[in-house]
Amino acid sequence: MGRKPLGLGDRVPEDMKLSKAEVQIPAIYADLPTVSALVTLSEASIQKMVTRDEFPKPRQLSGRRVGWLLREVTEWAESRPHSDLAPPPNTGARKGRRQLNELQPGSQDDQTAV
Repeated sequence: MGRKPLGLGDRVPEDMKLSKAEVQIPAIYADLPTVSALVTLSEASIQKMVTRDEFPKPRQLSGRRVGWLLREVTEWAESRPHSDLAPPPNTGARKGRRQLNELQPGSQDDQTAV
């Protein structure tokens, strides 16, 4: 025979308690830096897209806090059209002048190293 259902004010038996490791609640909201990282767009691009109604608007979480509902961000991402363009060959950060000189044979850095 099963246990009787717990009522308000009843203590939860120890064998029914879950540890923090056993409870996994998925995130519901994300802040701007997290959304930016998720969709690989800059924070400024997201803010511009929100004002142009091209990206989901954030939700008011408290008096001074907003967050994006992850479900809406996911739906937006999945609704984006497929691209026929291949990604560019180099999408890394621009190299500084010193790094470029180090890569060129016969540069001033090469001559001073001798």
